Amino acid sequence: MKTLFLGLTLGGLALSANACDEQAADYTTCIAQQYRQPVAQWPAPQVDADVQWQEMAALPAHAPAPPENTFSEAKAGLGKKLFNDPKLSRSGQIACASCHEADMAFADGRRVSFGHDRQSGRRNAPSLVMSGYSPALFWDGRGGNLEQQAMHPIVDPVEMAFDIPQLLQRLNTDSAYREEFAQVFGPGPITTQQTAQALATFQRTLVSATRNTAFEQLLRGRPQRMSDEQLYGLHLFRTKARCMNCHFGPALSDEQFHNVGLSYYGRKYEDLGRYEVTRKPEDVGAFRTPSLRLVMKTAPWMHNGLFVNMEGTLAFYNMGMPRPRPSAQQVNDPLFPRTSDRLKALNMDKDELRALRSFLDTL
Repeated sequence: MKTLFLGLTLGGLALSANACDEQAADYTTCIAQQYRQPVAQWPAPQVDADVQWQEMAALPAHAPAPPENTFSEAKAGLGKKLFNDPKLSRSGQIACASCHEADMAFADGRRVSFGHDRQSGRRNAPSLVMSGYSPALFWDGRGGNLEQQAMHPIVDPVEMAFDIPQLLQRLNTDSAYREEFAQVFGPGPITTQQTAQALATFQRTLVSATRNTAFEQLLRGRPQRMSDEQLYGLHLFRTKARCMNCHFGPALSDEQFHNVGLSYYGRKYEDLGRYEVTRKPEDVGAFRTPSLRLVMKTAPWMHNGLFVNMEGTLAFYNMGMPRPRPSAQQVNDPLFPRTSDRLKALNMDKDELRALRSFLDTL
């Protein structure tokens, strides 16, 4: 009979929690009780030795702002107006919000988005809720931080298909925008930097979309909305399911790049991912770890949007994700991708998978 012993801390002292007997009828309830304690008293996660993880934590009212673009409500309000304004596109018909809708956790629910002249994008539009926590935006990290990323979709020929001089001319000839920019940034013409800073500031407020989730309430010391099964799923997330090797901290992301076996190398959906930015062979097929905040609102999942069912997605992770083998012609190919060693077969049973899925509902 296996017994799991959980460690708690209180006032800096380690305490021994009651043993939870895996064979007992109240095992799930016993585990759940540990997670109804303050976060500092939760059992430590089980992660690989080289993972520099951070504990899960509640979110502030907005993501941290850099010193060169300090936060203000007025700036965020201007950024919100720009974010929702199709004037930022060449056609005048596509806004940032066209591909990042508020009721879909600022994703869009499509495998890939439609852009200028109804062109299909190449990758799935990720949620922007936690974008303020990422130092390297886009699936491949090419975007840098929010200020650096802001103009990329505007000038992308498949997305908004505009150019910066024409955008600035359009904004500067709009009397309402001139007045609003002057109130935020002071007198003078509207600039690229100001536009990017306003958009970035608004996006840092999107964390507020998570404020009422059951998980956020748990982190704030109010566990009443979490069932025993969901709290057991949290425990699995932190232990047997190995999720916390990559999904940790307030953002539930390590902000690293990993190959999860979905590069489709040499096939229809081939995408070399981070390699296209770094040109390093070890980055072939690697993509940025997305935040899991509001994850159940952001289907379909993965960089290519090919995973449409969470149960099926968890089944893939349970088996350790795909591990492609090179064909005879690919044996000596230095770019043949390798699935990350972080991914391993989990051998979770149907009850454990159900509990893990139930926990994801709370995020």
